[in-house]
Amino acid sequence: MNKNLQSLSPALVWKHFARIAAIPHPSSHEERIREYIVETVKSLGLECSEDAAHNIHAFKPATSGMENRKGIILQAHLDMVPQKNNDKQFDFLNDPIEAYIDGDWVTADGTTLGADNGIGAAAILAVLEDKTLVHGPVEALFTATEETGMDGAFGLEAGVLKGEILLNLDSETEGELYVGCAGGMDADIRLPYEAEKAPQQGYKALKIDVKGLKGGHSGIQIVCQRANANKLLFRLLLETEKYGVLLASADGGGLRNAIPREASATVLVPQQHEERFALTVEEFEKTVRAEFEGIEDSIAVTAAATAAPAEIIPAATTAKLIRAIVGCPDGVRKMSPAMEGLVETSTNLARVVSDGKCIAAQCLLRSSVRSEKEELGQAIAAVFELAGAKVTLSGSYDGWNPDMQSPILKAMRESYSALYGREPQVTAIHAGLECGIIGSKYPGLDMISFGPTICYPHSPDEKVEIASVGKFYDFLLHTLRNAPVKK
Repeated sequence: MNKNLQSLSPALVWKHFARIAAIPHPSSHEERIREYIVETVKSLGLECSEDAAHNIHAFKPATSGMENRKGIILQAHLDMVPQKNNDKQFDFLNDPIEAYIDGDWVTADGTTLGADNGIGAAAILAVLEDKTLVHGPVEALFTATEETGMDGAFGLEAGVLKGEILLNLDSETEGELYVGCAGGMDADIRLPYEAEKAPQQGYKALKIDVKGLKGGHSGIQIVCQRANANKLLFRLLLETEKYGVLLASADGGGLRNAIPREASATVLVPQQHEERFALTVEEFEKTVRAEFEGIEDSIAVTAAATAAPAEIIPAATTAKLIRAIVGCPDGVRKMSPAMEGLVETSTNLARVVSDGKCIAAQCLLRSSVRSEKEELGQAIAAVFELAGAKVTLSGSYDGWNPDMQSPILKAMRESYSALYGREPQVTAIHAGLECGIIGSKYPGLDMISFGPTICYPHSPDEKVEIASVGKFYDFLLHTLRNAPVKK
């Protein structure tokens, strides 16, 4: 396993990425990565500051003769999504990411890699460090806690940024320029209950596991129509309800912006129905494998003996919960009529977990149309409120509308064509890029999002294509050299 990332090119980018990967920085635990960024920038003799929202802002003056160019803000976020395989022993708060070279890619051993958005941050640090570059005024903006709520972008104050152009380095397909993104909203659901003592006789305790799903980013991969482990688990619970199954606990999914790969439940099955229950589980696995053939390759649905629980969720609450989860909207709701292949509205039932007193669920809604996002939120709230849950809709933010006459779009199209002999693809993304929030605080800011090719972000299969990092960085440098002149 070759872990020598610093042998790769461009050397400065990979040097900083290797150092970033070695520093634990999951969302809401970014203290050490902020310290590294600040120390690095100050060691270069550049201005650097941290705001109340824990964003880091730095400035590098224009090189001689480039003072008349529009100021460019390079932006990336500091945090990474902490996801690992169940059989991987790993502490995201203390352990360095075990990044290694795998052929044409860099990936990690059993965990997310953090190329989202570590490569973007590394590219910015490389630009700040390299004294041989030609560029106009450059600002760097490293935003905090993007993955779990875009806290840094929301907390960014007006008047801090001076540049006229923002380059967001958080996209994941080389050769694509993103000029728009979806808005988002969170639905937080809480269904309280008073646990009951579990029956001591006549039942077999089993743990149901749904696993082997691909998961992925709930914006980018939602169009792939991948299975949602939470939905499959509760669909199975509905099918086995006729056997008098009692639910003791449930735990499915993880982060709000990751399609759930795994979900589990501890249940008590009446002994007289054990055999039929087992057959139903086997048939269910066959059914969902057939339904997702060509999309999901490794769906596994199992039920195995486990320790008997002391308490169960009341049957009436369980019945309501099962129906609410089964009825909850999930996945793609509408495709864009304006751009082929682009999702317009979607939702991800990201999390379902019980703690002995309350069942909590969480959905992340996305849409480029505000009214559709709001209607979807109302639909989700209605389903769970009928089950007696309290639903809170929060964190709503609008999307970023494309400007096809953008000066930086014109310049970057020309740069890409000059470098690679073909036009870049101009598109929009069904994900919540920080551009929408930052643009609302800085009206008139000219924005583009781009990046290298990163596959399977937000999952342990995450990997970044080595060659694409070089192309992405060369494109960034060419863009800086050819920034539009101030009017």
